[in-house]
Amino acid sequence: MDEVVTRAKTLCLAGWLALSETPALAQGLIDPMRPPAAFDRSAGQQVASTEPVLQSVLVGPNRRVAVIDGETVRQGDRFRDARVARIIPGAVELVRGAERQVLKLNPVPDAVVATPAAAAVVTGLVR
Repeated sequence: MDEVVTRAKTLCLAGWLALSETPALAQGLIDPMRPPAAFDRSAGQQVASTEPVLQSVLVGPNRRVAVIDGETVRQGDRFRDARVARIIPGAVELVRGAERQVLKLNPVPDAVVATPAAAAVVTGLVR
């Protein structure tokens, strides 16, 4: 009887040890769905970039607006130490004194004219 109790205790102890090591082993696994480090802001680390990043451009008949590093700017506005000289589909030109810098969307999509006729062609309403 003592042998059965000792064996049961040993099995329980071995099971407990095996289960207690499982979380430590799982910590070494990498989540395949986790975004690349450049896009991961959950760790509280900002990706250092000296160059401004053009994120969006909206060009219409009566307005030209762009988003640079999360800041909405219009043609003629100031962005940091530069003036927004020109906004065109897919690009923004910044001017700092005599220096000119062109920011481009990455990747630059094919330009599509935003008119009702163009939308009808793109959606297949007109052939």
